[in-house]
Amino acid sequence: MDKKRFPRNKIQWIWDNIEGLRGLLIVAMLGTVLYNAMQLTVPYFSQKIVDRFLTGDAAATAYESDKHGFYSLVNAMIGITLLRALIVYLDCMAYEHVSQRALYRIRNHLFAKIEHQDMHFYNEYRTGDLMTRLTGDLDAVRHNIAWVIRMIIECFALFTAVSIYFFSMNVKMALCILALAPVIFIIVFTFRRKVKPMHQLLREKHSQMNTAAQENISGNRVVKAFSREDYEIEKFDKINRDYRDTNKKTRLVWVKFFPFVETCANLLPVVLLWVGSTLLMKDEMTMGEFVAFSGLMWAIANPMRLLGNILNEFQRFSAAADKIMEIYYSEPAIVDPEDAIDHPERFEGKVEFQNVSFRYEDADLPVLSGISFVAEPGETVAIMGETGCGKTSLIQLIPRFYEPSSGKVLVDGMDVSKLKLKLLRTSIGMATQDVLLYSDTIDGNIAYGDTNITKENVIKVARVSAADEFISKMPEGYDTIVGERGVGLSGGQKQRISLARALAVRPSILILDDTTSAVDMETEKLIQEHLSELDFPCTKIIIAQRISTTKKADKILILQDGRISESGTHEELIKKNGYYAELVRLQTGEEVIA
Repeated sequence: MDKKRFPRNKIQWIWDNIEGLRGLLIVAMLGTVLYNAMQLTVPYFSQKIVDRFLTGDAAATAYESDKHGFYSLVNAMIGITLLRALIVYLDCMAYEHVSQRALYRIRNHLFAKIEHQDMHFYNEYRTGDLMTRLTGDLDAVRHNIAWVIRMIIECFALFTAVSIYFFSMNVKMALCILALAPVIFIIVFTFRRKVKPMHQLLREKHSQMNTAAQENISGNRVVKAFSREDYEIEKFDKINRDYRDTNKKTRLVWVKFFPFVETCANLLPVVLLWVGSTLLMKDEMTMGEFVAFSGLMWAIANPMRLLGNILNEFQRFSAAADKIMEIYYSEPAIVDPEDAIDHPERFEGKVEFQNVSFRYEDADLPVLSGISFVAEPGETVAIMGETGCGKTSLIQLIPRFYEPSSGKVLVDGMDVSKLKLKLLRTSIGMATQDVLLYSDTIDGNIAYGDTNITKENVIKVARVSAADEFISKMPEGYDTIVGERGVGLSGGQKQRISLARALAVRPSILILDDTTSAVDMETEKLIQEHLSELDFPCTKIIIAQRISTTKKADKILILQDGRISESGTHEELIKKNGYYAELVRLQTGEEVIA
């Protein structure tokens, strides 16, 4: 998503996400102005003490005649300093509270956005990049609210208040000191233009490093299988070095400008001594005013010094916010239509493809062309074909993971694009060859689609998928914790748990994508028998490579180059003596009679 199309700018976006805390943030901002204005009190009282009690003709008798006034000024200095410290503490706590609440709200919103995206989104964005947006990028947003905004207000409030105070004391002295300010501002804003693209590049390098780490950790078994640990370490070292060098270049941009800013800031005391001493000798300035100027010199120099760091951190926030807002304001292409059909009754399970063609957005050639078939309620339809012929793409059109380029996919005579997505998908049970199990108990993984399912029914579907036998032998049975992505379980065991998970929702349509490819022939036969005896009506659409899986199907579809080349029962396809018959000969080693 082009950032120019964002409906809100970055500051408006932050404002939207602190709803309910805006009053607190405004109070915190006013508090920042207040405690910086209070910086003037100590120099002001110091000026009064010096002019009245330390210098001047009446200084010797002033203390004796007005001890109460002297101690009142001292006590006021101490009291206001303590009060200011309290205000600073409460102010910082308020900023932190607002930033943490905003961080919590934005992270939840981002996660919800990611969860509701369609498959095209996951094809486009890398996992490591998304993790960067949910972690490092969001921390830059929090830091902007908690520190950058506060420091911007602090610097301008302090600089403005002190400048006004300086002019109220001595115009000549104020003009001489503030003459260096425009020079520093020019230097800092030149730095801003230089550092902005560097932060954008740095953010991309950080994302690449996270992606590399995530992919490598996820694929650790492949790394070990090929003994490529040293290769992966070297590859990560190269990416890490690239990130380090980019980080260094970004930091060095400020290092190049900082000496000029620091030189200007260090010239301020020199100007004070030179001009101030001249004005003192001419009696155009009192010693108390000189002390006040001297005591507040840091209040002019520090904002100048900090401005570069503030802009540096703001550019870091800006680069991170662009990436976050890209997801924040993104919308999935596949959503419920405004006139979505509600279907409270259970689907009968009729699935129909009407001249369906499909191609991926980033592909030139179609994956499917002119697909038409009907799966009647309760039927078992098997889909076979060579790798890459479009089998998985075909079944992904049923739950609307993708939209067909042309044609219609119907469930019970209703176009799936007109049905509510949640309703459609909760009526479909899916189990794929590539199984993802969560770091949870086996019971929790099976009950993932229906958390209200009873333990008795969990065991029941586990028996249907032939998983109960090996689960019962585990030390903690169904309460056994499954490692990340099912580490510790064999491929066949994971597939059977996945099948049980699909059955647990008692779907009207069961889609199995080569789900029994990793189980032995005997277990597969048992699963097929159990699937034919389910205690609820269910249409089964099965992608398989084994003849033993498809032999008893009501209908077998052969896909070749994205088209249905053969269709019929086991016996009918053998008689056609085509792809299916050849597959039977290859798998059984027997000649078939056409």
